[in-house]
Amino acid sequence: MHLRDGLQTHATVRQRYDHLVDTGAVERDPAQEHIAAALDRLTDEISVKRLAQKSSALGWLFARKRETREVVKGLYIHGGVGRGKTMLMDLFFELLPVRRKRRVHFNDFMADVQDRIQKHRQALKNGDAKEDDPIPPVALQLAEQAWVLCFDEFSVTDIADAMILSRLFSALFANGVVLVATSNVAPENLYRDGLNRQLFLPFISILERHAHVLTLDADKDYRLEKLARTPVYVTPADAEADRMLDEAWQAMTRGAPVGETTVAVKGRQVVVPAAAGDTARFSFADLCEKPLGARDFLAIAGRFSTIFIDHVPVLGEGRRNEAKRFILLIDTLYDHHTRLVVSAAAPPPALYAAKRGNEVFEFERTASRLIEMQSRDWLEDWAERQKDKHSQDAAEPRAASQAP
Repeated sequence: MHLRDGLQTHATVRQRYDHLVDTGAVERDPAQEHIAAALDRLTDEISVKRLAQKSSALGWLFARKRETREVVKGLYIHGGVGRGKTMLMDLFFELLPVRRKRRVHFNDFMADVQDRIQKHRQALKNGDAKEDDPIPPVALQLAEQAWVLCFDEFSVTDIADAMILSRLFSALFANGVVLVATSNVAPENLYRDGLNRQLFLPFISILERHAHVLTLDADKDYRLEKLARTPVYVTPADAEADRMLDEAWQAMTRGAPVGETTVAVKGRQVVVPAAAGDTARFSFADLCEKPLGARDFLAIAGRFSTIFIDHVPVLGEGRRNEAKRFILLIDTLYDHHTRLVVSAAAPPPALYAAKRGNEVFEFERTASRLIEMQSRDWLEDWAERQKDKHSQDAAEPRAASQAP
């Protein structure tokens, strides 16, 4: 605990950031320090609001001292890939002394919203709900569950999402929700060239009224720089390989909180054992010894830009199903130009030991792709694609059968 601006609080984002610098986990960057300071100021404002909401005399004393209003303006942090946006937001989320908080990928949040809207419509049809407009009750449900929302990779590509964002976030902000978001694009470039964008434009004004917009323009893509110095295909898959992948994982996640998450696939949830921002880590068994298929791998590749896979074994005649899944997985990650870090029992050409069957020929392609995905050219091309990703997505919005 320490004292800042007369308000005693927990450890700060800046303190945690300094510790990461001191231990060599990250390289000090003035632009990142600026964002850390803004996140700490927001933490103070949220803490004061939390105290003011309590009936204790101490809470009202703090509220009067800081002359704080109920409305707290959040943060929208945008900048290029690999600049540390997610790391800083995750530090903020971990340290924030609020129970009702939620940290979620923006696309997953909107999928949850659309599910809730459909459930409300069904309840209305069954006579179990009265409001014709599903947005207000859905926003109230969300606000009651979490009044601080942290979004990673805020982007809008779905027309159904675009058409409801103004009303949804107006209702969320009216219910006292505070927003913290990271994005690769500035607010004015969200849903750029999207269908019926004029109907989306009011959301940009609403967002800018309720969140300070900050740019994180660090000079380097730190993730690419560190990963370029780290082997991305390690063999054999022994204890030394585990250590090397752990080091690469630390370089990629850069001290951000890591936890299990899920990816929604057609009403099912695919478990991701370890995730931090747009980086995920699986074992071979997680992906290829379970009944996963093309839709699952597509969803994973769409959600994460970097995938770690531990302990890929040599596959023989008795593991044709696992080999088929691995072939499909690598094809999917290759097509999505996903960055891949692997520990394996053998070099790519020796991973498939069977001598017959279609998989023998298919695995030749897989081995070739695994080799290509290790190259510096692949990593540099990945970085360039990431820079353009959101603007390209915005220019090709997905159609929807119905927008609420």
